[in-house]
Amino acid sequence: MTHLRAAEIHDEIDGDTLHEECGVFGILGHPDAATLAALGLHALQHRGQEAAGIVTFDGKQFHTEKRMGLVGDHYTDPAVLAKLPGSISIGHTRYSTTGEVALRNVQPLFAELEVGGIAIAHNGNFTNGLTLRRQIIATGAICQSTSDTEVVLHLIARSRHSSTADRFIDAIRQMEGGYAMVAMTRTKLIAARDPIGIRPLVMGELDGKPIFCSETCALDIIGAKYIRDVENGEVIICEIQPDGSIQIDARKAANRQPERLCLFEYVYFARPDSVVGGRSVYVARKNMGINLAKESPVEADVVVPVPDGGTPAALGFAQASGIPFEYGIIRNHYVGRTFIEPTQQIRAFGVKLKHSANRAMIEGKRVVLVDDSIVRGTTSLKIVQMIRDAGATEVHIRVASPMIFYPDFYGIDTPNADKLLANQYADIKAMAKYIGADSLEFLSIDGLYRAVGGEDRNNARPQFTDHYFTGDYPTRLLDKNGETAGLKLSVLASNG
Repeated sequence: MTHLRAAEIHDEIDGDTLHEECGVFGILGHPDAATLAALGLHALQHRGQEAAGIVTFDGKQFHTEKRMGLVGDHYTDPAVLAKLPGSISIGHTRYSTTGEVALRNVQPLFAELEVGGIAIAHNGNFTNGLTLRRQIIATGAICQSTSDTEVVLHLIARSRHSSTADRFIDAIRQMEGGYAMVAMTRTKLIAARDPIGIRPLVMGELDGKPIFCSETCALDIIGAKYIRDVENGEVIICEIQPDGSIQIDARKAANRQPERLCLFEYVYFARPDSVVGGRSVYVARKNMGINLAKESPVEADVVVPVPDGGTPAALGFAQASGIPFEYGIIRNHYVGRTFIEPTQQIRAFGVKLKHSANRAMIEGKRVVLVDDSIVRGTTSLKIVQMIRDAGATEVHIRVASPMIFYPDFYGIDTPNADKLLANQYADIKAMAKYIGADSLEFLSIDGLYRAVGGEDRNNARPQFTDHYFTGDYPTRLLDKNGETAGLKLSVLASNG
């Protein structure tokens, strides 16, 4: 019998979903900075489950704690938080898209520079990160990680500006791609967002102290007030003054472009209770289901969400179609890597480790399964079979987003294009046959745009980042198309 590592089996079970790279959090001037950062990261756990890190400064020195695993596994321990004194803190929760899974890649990354110490954490991906890495290594730089965030530290160190803030701005102006970034020095908390605004970043306030984080749900968990979104291309520098007051300096890019938020924040990544770009994620997802029911109606007895992502859309579908909504699939939230034994028999359980059919709501009925997206289709295949085994007479799949044809390079971990379901079959009927569904339909791109922004896609100037559906990439892809295309980073084997 073939034996697999637990991580490989996790990939087999979880490999049919998209993963966001990470979430960031930062706070300045609060005596409970580390605790608040830990709580904020806990609210952002959905953006990355592989590792988490927090850095603080106590007026004399920097402190850091980086751990593999979930935030709640480590940062609820008072002994861990006691190692993070200080009133300035930034934190990061990670899912790797650039760099292997190793403790040295866990952010925030820290460096001691000529102008003092600086720590950086970012969400997203730089599309010229490998290109710049190659250039700086050629001039003598030494890279200790495979994270593209380290390139930013090198660029800051090489900048000829006198202040840390100006050096930071000089560095990120050389970066391309999608990112939301927080950085801290001995007196400053800095936030920056990419010129197009692909990745989200919001500003909040607690007890008069500034906070930056990936989503509003991280503000809600600590009782902070939402102030505004960090604008695309904007850098906000918050600095503690000698009298204890905080000075805030917002700098905007001279050549600012129209914002193009990533549509997958609304489809899948953001928590439904968050507000992204001024729009409720929950309302947007429910609107997707409403539009899906109008575009692709079907005669059925029950609407069943594929949990958890498909639930708001399924509610919208049921509301618009008049078909009753039921929880026909129950999700087990407590499946982790350590639970899964590395045997072929357990591997064969597949999706049943995470989902169970609720036979009482399915048996003898025509079922509409509503999911937020389909990537490779392997999970959909198993769920359809599970629903049929529970006695469904028909299974119709309705997907609350368009077909995914293209890979992402801005912080979403996507399979190669040839592994995407949409590229493996000639038409939707062939896809439905593979999955085992009686019918399969996807939300149109205009239906998605209307659900999120209230109007059809402007093909001449798209309102959102949507390349995974359309192939319309909003930036240059230097690492993919340039000299570093196909370049593999050398990695030192790590037991950490």
